[in-house]
Amino acid sequence: MPALALELRVAVEKNVGELTVGSSTPAKVRSRSGDILGNVNQMNAFVARSRGGSVSLDRWRGEQLWIEPTNEGYVYIGDRWYRGKVLIVQGRSGITAVNYVDIESYLYSVLGAEMGGNWPLEALKAQAVAARSYVLYQRERYGNRIYDVGNDTFWQVYRGMQEESSQTHRATEATRGQVLSHEGQVIEAVFHSSSGGHTEDVEQVWDEAKPYLRGVPDFDRNSPSFHWRESFSQWELTRRLGGVGTVTGIFPERESPNGRLVTAKVVGTAGSAIVKGDDLRSALGLRSSLFTVASGGGYFTVSGRGFGHGVGLSQWGARHLAEQGYSYRQILSHYYRNTQLAQLRPQS
Repeated sequence: MPALALELRVAVEKNVGELTVGSSTPAKVRSRSGDILGNVNQMNAFVARSRGGSVSLDRWRGEQLWIEPTNEGYVYIGDRWYRGKVLIVQGRSGITAVNYVDIESYLYSVLGAEMGGNWPLEALKAQAVAARSYVLYQRERYGNRIYDVGNDTFWQVYRGMQEESSQTHRATEATRGQVLSHEGQVIEAVFHSSSGGHTEDVEQVWDEAKPYLRGVPDFDRNSPSFHWRESFSQWELTRRLGGVGTVTGIFPERESPNGRLVTAKVVGTAGSAIVKGDDLRSALGLRSSLFTVASGGGYFTVSGRGFGHGVGLSQWGARHLAEQGYSYRQILSHYYRNTQLAQLRPQS
């Protein structure tokens, strides 16, 4: 693979009025240009504030301020400890804290937040390769001049050191620098909790078909969300959907080959509307768009399977395969078709 910078810029707080920052070891406070402005004592914290178009931190002010722990210390941002250092940036709507962190250290946390720190090692190794690939793809596609990625589910969940474990360290180090590629490019290695029995071709969920995101049989029967059910009163359904009067029925209009709802027809006393399955899922707070709706007695019962969009790696499927003795390479080749395992070459 081509040489890539393996330090990430992760926005962990965005557009806030103030936030707490500190360091586990003595730390340097630097200006935007890198000049040393002062020092922060170990285990000491200050409140950074947005004031007059600049960042105010104790006696220091500037459009941007760095806090750099010494002696491999950790930085405190908001209410959590993070590896690396932090840049506090003044923006139009407040201050943003950007954690500069090595990609492997970043993955120590992501694996725990996204999969679980005590899961089988081969499943965690598969997640490490997928997450490493995904963050690099996201950085290339959505990164901006302030940060490469965010820290929530749109990107992938990153919560600092509290999510790390010895197992997430082992999985990350065992796969250090490994990514999935297709035709020489790092892939969009999306993943989800469980598919409900079969993953989806990506174009059934989003717009663009990709040769490596194809539907395959899943092995997620042990997932707590393999089967689920929700019930809504007619009043609650009407309140959440709106636009068609009192809702009287929800009917599938188009489904994927595996039964995932692509579009549905919502019928009410004042008309009807065609709604995307994902929009319906979001409005009702459902775990997936793989569901059916039945009504009776003034209530609607939604019966579904799986948790998430159903594309790419299924985490509960990966767990089962790992428990059955499959390697992370076998797990990855099952869920990401037409891909190769490649090694990143760090920039010199």
